[in-house]
Parts: sequence; C-alpha cells; structure tokens
Amino acid sequence: MTSETITADAADAADAADAAGTWELGDLPVHRIGLGAMWRTGSAAFHLGTPSDRTRSIAVLRRAVELGVNHIDTAAFYFSARRSANELINSALSPYPDGLVVVTKVGPFRNCSGEWGPSARPDDLRGHVEENLRQLGRDHLDVVNLRRMGQDSIAEHFGALAELREEGLIRHLGVSDVEPRHLEEARAIAPVVCVQNRFGLDLHDPGTDELLRVCGEEGIAFVPFFAIAGEGGSQGAADGAHDEEVAAVAKAHEATPAQVRIAWTLQQGPHVLAIPGTGNPDHLVENVAAGALRLTDEEMARLDALHAGTD
Repeated sequence: MTSETITADAADAADAADAAGTWELGDLPVHRIGLGAMWRTGSAAFHLGTPSDRTRSIAVLRRAVELGVNHIDTAAFYFSARRSANELINSALSPYPDGLVVVTKVGPFRNCSGEWGPSARPDDLRGHVEENLRQLGRDHLDVVNLRRMGQDSIAEHFGALAELREEGLIRHLGVSDVEPRHLEEARAIAPVVCVQNRFGLDLHDPGTDELLRVCGEEGIAFVPFFAIAGEGGSQGAADGAHDEEVAAVAKAHEATPAQVRIAWTLQQGPHVLAIPGTGNPDHLVENVAAGALRLTDEEMARLDALHAGTD
C-alpha cells in the first residue's frame, strides 16, 4: 500500500494500523486508529434503529483486534433493549489479549428501560465504575473518562474518580465534553491522559480547537468523537458542500470520503486518536486502512479552510 492509493484489503488494513503510528495513554501504548463501540447497540441514540447482528458484532470486534486495533472506546450506558456494548466486548475479547486498552466513560445515567436520568453525583461514580468492571469482566479499568454533563465545575466529580484511581480500580483518567478551563481544573487534581470532545471537519468550535492545541503541547491524547459523521453528528452525514470537497480528495487517493475524514483528523497532530465506530466488517477494514492515508499539504489546506469556515 502507498499513501497515494488506499484499498480495503484486510492485509493492507493490518499494515495501516501500524502506519497510523502510536500514542501512549499514560503508560499504555495504543495505535492511533481505534474502534468506538457505540454502534454495536444500534444507533447513537442507543434505543433507536436496528442493532447490529450479535454474531456479526462479535466478529467485528475480534477482527478489529486481528487488524491491529488495540484501543476500544465504550461505556456502560451504551446499550439498547437488545444489546450492551460492554457485554459484547466481554463476550468477544475476554480473556483480553495483552496490550488491548479498553476506555470507558462515566457521568451520564440511564435506567434499565433506557431512559436518561439526572447526571451522576460525585458519590454515584463508584457505582458507575463498578458496573463497567462487572460488565467488562475486569478487576480494573484502563482509562475512565469523566463525561461532563453541563456542570460549571468538574472538580468534585473528577476528584471522586481520582480517589478510585488511588484505590486501583482505575489506571488512568480522562475528561470528555469539556472546555479548556475544565481540563485545567482536572489536571490540578490528577493526571489527565486524554480529552474526548466532538470534533470533525464539519464542526468548528474555538474552544475545542484550543483544546486540540493545548493537548498537543502537554502530551495529552485528543480523541474526537463523531469525527466522520458530519454536521448531523450521531444521526447525520456531512453537508453537500463538504461532501463535494471531500469526495474530490477521496477520488485522488482512490479512497472513501470516510477515509479522508479519518486521515484529516489524524493529521491534526500525532496526539490525535481516531475511534470510528461501525458494525460493518467491510467498513471496519476501510476505517483501519485509513491509517496509511497521507493527505498532501495542499489537500490539508483546502480541508482546513472548510473546517475553519464551519459555524
């Protein structure tokens, strides 16, 4: 495989996982192409849409590891009436291979019927962590992100997770859906190994762009979610104008638009990780293969201009 031509061949994809490079979440090295587990359960609304076939979901998870993916993003609240992302990960990958890093998040709360409840209080987070441990069949969690649920300060919540880290239930901590001031607040309490915010070609948010810069300077992983979903986020695709520009770049590389979006994301910096989610084995191979795609300086400038012009 060359950087000019990207194929969906599985052998090429396995090479591409290495070609994407690595980053360390604390002391845990991961390939920069990972896998988001949200889509195992259906749509990103968790209880809408049709969940991926269970057998195929398990096969996709196992295939991802075969292709070199060693960073899987999940959460206990990723479930529908018929699927639990954590249970599928446990069923597919336990006993977990050496070097596999499973990252989860806590903060949001859903009851057994799937309805969203009030966001967790600091003293609720132990239960959230223990539920992830139970579902995943682990005695500790590699990385736990605190998902901010609109609160002005995250100090109490992050402090509660820092205590669980001291107890050995959590190895490393991250934050999600935050502003730069929240990252500073968290780092005053305990080390932060990653920031997970919505970021993509179709979304220009000055605060998130600032986080991207700060994370690069401080050696913190920046992990975008919905990076290839377009303006519609979990439920949509990119708008027509961006599709035309992205499609032109994709054609030049014999790649897919999704691969171009992943490549653009990764080329924002060596600290940027991608966690595209899919329940489709063919899309999985394509996503991993995008790790070998190198956009030219001119192509990056064109796409960066689109990103900067997005309100």
